[in-house]
Amino acid sequence: MFKNIRISLALLLICGLAYPLAMTGISQVIMPAKADGSLITDEDGNIVGSELIGQMFTDPSYFSGRVSSIEYNAAGSGSGNYAPSNEDMIERTKKDIDAFLKNNPDVKKEDIPADLLTNSGSGLDPHISPMAAEIQVPRVANERGLSEDKIMNLIEEYTEGRQFGFFGEPRVNVLQLNIALDQL
Repeated sequence: MFKNIRISLALLLICGLAYPLAMTGISQVIMPAKADGSLITDEDGNIVGSELIGQMFTDPSYFSGRVSSIEYNAAGSGSGNYAPSNEDMIERTKKDIDAFLKNNPDVKKEDIPADLLTNSGSGLDPHISPMAAEIQVPRVANERGLSEDKIMNLIEEYTEGRQFGFFGEPRVNVLQLNIALDQL
């Protein structure tokens, strides 16, 4: 019986204390910014968010990101998992389409990229497709009094390619793009 208790205590110390402390220490040395949450700061050094978690942007002078059924609350990651036929999902999507078309009157309903109307699996995705950013350019340019070419160049600059050259799709981090807009 004492042997079992000793083994349990040893494993508790190794797996519950030594290993997490070692991994935290190694992470802080090798990649401190990522270990601290990939935080993004403004010019004054104030934390404005994380490059890993999306944010809600309602001001029309900013690019908007993906829909989040959890309002980007990282404490409760997940989505509603509604089927396309679910009445709540249909109603929410109709409202989102109407709101988008109201803010972007030059866009046709069928041209709205799907990632602007759908949740990611976590509800926290900070990225949109380059196409989803480009479709918002006329609104953002008009609101900010900037040329569409200048904003398109900014989108190109902040478009991340496929991870390792072949995983995923090109994407734009909405928070980083909006911060860059403010710095223009």
